[in-house]
Amino acid sequence: MNHRQGLGWGVALAAALALAGSSLAQSAAPARPQSAAPVRPPLAQIGQAVDLNLVLAVDSSGSVDDDRFDLQKDGYAKAFLNPRVLNAIRNGNEQAIAVTMVQWTGPTLHVVMVPWMVIKDQRTAQTFAAAVAAAPRQIFGGGTSVSGAIDYSVLLLNASPFHAARRVIDISGDGSNNLGRPAEQARDEAVKMGIRINGLPILAVEPDLDMYFRQSVIGGPGAFIIPVKSYDAFADAILRKLVAEISQDQRPRPKFALK
Repeated sequence: MNHRQGLGWGVALAAALALAGSSLAQSAAPARPQSAAPVRPPLAQIGQAVDLNLVLAVDSSGSVDDDRFDLQKDGYAKAFLNPRVLNAIRNGNEQAIAVTMVQWTGPTLHVVMVPWMVIKDQRTAQTFAAAVAAAPRQIFGGGTSVSGAIDYSVLLLNASPFHAARRVIDISGDGSNNLGRPAEQARDEAVKMGIRINGLPILAVEPDLDMYFRQSVIGGPGAFIIPVKSYDAFADAILRKLVAEISQDQRPRPKFALK
């Protein structure tokens, strides 16, 4: 990134943070380093129809130092400020998606970083990006339970106040399951509920993690992974992944003839 690009990103993020200030003060939950009930959005939004309910599950295990964790956060924040993501959202029938973000480690260690939010335009995309950028890390170890991340993400999806035809769990991580029940069990149960699981394996620690994600983590019709060789390449990978996730299974919006 050159100086001008860096300055542009800083200005965009600063504007987003300023725009989101009052909204975040009301909606951000005081997270705890354990599984907790998700925070519900404003009453006026409850029951809204969206094209997609999406859980972003971000690895916060011991192999992820603070710099790597921040690279994950920055990647998501930048992606939601990218016009390609908003264009993908606008191509859906409802022209809106609902997203929440959680950090995970062990089987019962989960923190909701950003509660359910509807993204439908530039303002709401900026608000979500600002919430991601402002969310602190609250878990610093406790093993790597991919199954726990899936199970908790299922709870979040089942508790979502928004109606969506598609439900997706998006798991990013740099390690295979080493605590809790087998990841395959959690995956298979989620898929039976009609939930799709996509993966973004980061190969910095386990070079063959992409094979593990293919065999044991992702599931559901059309499920896919986008491997990342290093944390530095995370931002580009998450942008491509989000656009593909949002666009997947989209049907053209009906066109009405003018009378």
